[in-house]
Amino acid sequence: MRYLSIDLEATGLREHDSIIEFAMAPFCTKDKTIATPLCRSVYVKCESFESLKPTLDPWVIEHNEALIKRAHCDGLSLPDLQKFLVDYLTSPAVTSYFGTQTGQKIILLGKSMNALDLPFLNRDLGWEFMRKYFHHQVLDLSSVVRAFVDKGLLPPETVSGSALMKHLKMGDVAHTALEDAMNVAKIYLKLLT
Repeated sequence: MRYLSIDLEATGLREHDSIIEFAMAPFCTKDKTIATPLCRSVYVKCESFESLKPTLDPWVIEHNEALIKRAHCDGLSLPDLQKFLVDYLTSPAVTSYFGTQTGQKIILLGKSMNALDLPFLNRDLGWEFMRKYFHHQVLDLSSVVRAFVDKGLLPPETVSGSALMKHLKMGDVAHTALEDAMNVAKIYLKLLT
C-alpha cells in the first residue's frame, strides 16, 4: 500500500488554534521506501507571535516562537495552501505514484491524526476538499501503537511519541512538520517488520 504521511505544526492543540506548518511524505509499504522527491513542506500564515502570545501555552511560547514568526511572515494563506495542495495532488508525479488518475483516493497516515490533523484540516480546507482528494479511511499511528502495546509487542510507555522514537532508536521528535511526517512513515515501516 501507498500512504501519504502528513504532519502539521500548530499554535496549540485547542479548537481555535492555527496551523503554522504542513508537510507531506509519500511512502510505500511494499518496497519500504519514502518517495523523498515528492515530500513537501509549507508554512501557513497565522497572526503575529506578539498578538498570539497571551493565548499560547507555555510550551508553544518556549519551543515554537521562531516557527510562528516564520509562518506569520512567509506562510501561505488558507486559499493559497489549498491551491498548493491541489497543484501537488494533481501533479503527474503524485497521481502516478498513488494511482489517483484511476479514481483512487489517497489514504493519510499521521500521529494523532483523528485528534488533531483531521479536525484542523477539515476546518481550514473544508470537508468537501478533504473528501475529494483523500480516502475516508485514515491510518492513525497512535492507534496502531496502542494496538501493539495491547498485544504486548511494545512497552506501555511507547504510547508517547518521544518514548516511541527512543525505543526505536530514532532520536528525538523534531517538531518540524517535514521531519515528523517522514519519521511517522519510518516508524510505521519499522512496526511492519
